[in-house]
Amino acid sequence: MHDLLPLIPGYLQDVVDSIKYFMPEIYLAGLFIVVLVTDLLFGKNSRWIVKFIACAGILGVIIKDLLQISLLLVNGQANGHFLFNEMLLLTRTGINFKFVIDVLAFMLLLYFDWDNNLAKHRKGLSDLYSIVIASLTGLHLMVMAVNLLSIYLSIEMVSIASYLLVAYRSESSFSTEAGLKYVLFGAAASAIMLYGISLLYVYTGSLNLFGGNLVQGLTQVNPLPVSFALVLVLAGIGFKLSFVPMHFWVPDVYEGASTPVTAYLSTLPKVAGFALLINFLTPFIFFAKWNAFDFHLFLSAVGIITIIAGNFAALLQTNVKRMLAYSSIGHTGFALMAIVTFNSQGISALTYYLLVYGIANIGALALASYFTNVTGAEDVTDYKGLGLKYPLASVCFVIILISLTGLPVTAGFTGKVFVFSAVYEVYQQNHDIWMLLLMVTGALATVVSLFYYIRIPLYLFVKRNENTHDVVSGSNNLIILVIIISLLLIFLGVFPDLLLRYL
Repeated sequence: MHDLLPLIPGYLQDVVDSIKYFMPEIYLAGLFIVVLVTDLLFGKNSRWIVKFIACAGILGVIIKDLLQISLLLVNGQANGHFLFNEMLLLTRTGINFKFVIDVLAFMLLLYFDWDNNLAKHRKGLSDLYSIVIASLTGLHLMVMAVNLLSIYLSIEMVSIASYLLVAYRSESSFSTEAGLKYVLFGAAASAIMLYGISLLYVYTGSLNLFGGNLVQGLTQVNPLPVSFALVLVLAGIGFKLSFVPMHFWVPDVYEGASTPVTAYLSTLPKVAGFALLINFLTPFIFFAKWNAFDFHLFLSAVGIITIIAGNFAALLQTNVKRMLAYSSIGHTGFALMAIVTFNSQGISALTYYLLVYGIANIGALALASYFTNVTGAEDVTDYKGLGLKYPLASVCFVIILISLTGLPVTAGFTGKVFVFSAVYEVYQQNHDIWMLLLMVTGALATVVSLFYYIRIPLYLFVKRNENTHDVVSGSNNLIILVIIISLLLIFLGVFPDLLLRYL
């Protein structure tokens, strides 16, 4: 105890100095309190007030994210700055990931109450906005976490929020079942990861990835138990990324959750999970003497299997949300392609890819909500003949699906080109067979994805429905949102450099 006393003033000063770099997260905490209090004061009548406060608050957080870049540059910390005694690390890459998360969160907050099934919730949606904002704090922490303790706590913070979101529509027995399944799988993944972290601590006596003795200490331990512990930690991270074999929960949970919640699960935790994976891998990859565990081999193999499993499983689905769930697994595999390059070009390509994938996936699920609102359609076959009845929504659906497939001239195409270019650049340098296999698998999977994505336009415009029904007007707000998303995907596909230069 006496040995720690001289260190306390230094620790406290570091905490104080870190606060100015932590302003977006402080703003999120304040926004959470404001939304929560507003809900308590106005009750069910607070729906529009809470939504306005939440959306306006997220726009403020986005501005704070952008200001953090100039803060690092002004203080001469372009390579990053450690916060709170090396528990967190703020870097330019991390700020980019936080920006992506907050932009997607803003779209989701707009979308939530435009889904009829979710909007009919007897308790209202004010609690939902509070949960999402609280989860954003956890997602920001995931992006910056560089200590095994902060990694675990941030993941748990996001997981608890996700459990609540999945089971929010408790009137549906399938939703309740999905929520229970998600909790059980999440608890198992959390326990596995915690066991791996405890083993790493036992081996080295350190939890700090960038400081202390963790990475260097692991090189002095038998590679077999070290590899076992690292695989356990990667399994916990993989639960958030939903790569194979940590993907079993995805189809049922995505189908059982409310469609806007599915949009949340398939985007925000995934983006934060990749940022966390980068933080976790960096000290191992750039430690010259590291040879205990081959991360390149492990992630390349997982990426190939994930791409194949996700895309071929999606071929067999008829439910739109379930199909998009399996396709999101395939997109995780594509994102892993960028990760295994272990260079700045790959990270830039990954950031761009996750942004455009997130925008397109939210758009696809928003249109799934739209057609459910107006026709009750949930399966692909239910879309038969709807293209002529709802032409604007159907054309937007085609554009968004083209982007998810990765066809010109959409942002999804340029995103995949950037990823393939980063992988090919590495292959040219070392002729690594795994990089070649990743490119071949990714190219073939893109062709496969065309077959299940194209089924929706096929039923919308080519198939004819003999039963004629009156056209029901849908939510104009949803149509406006998906039109903006469609135009944005085309714009970013034509002018990708406008965004890529900042990533």
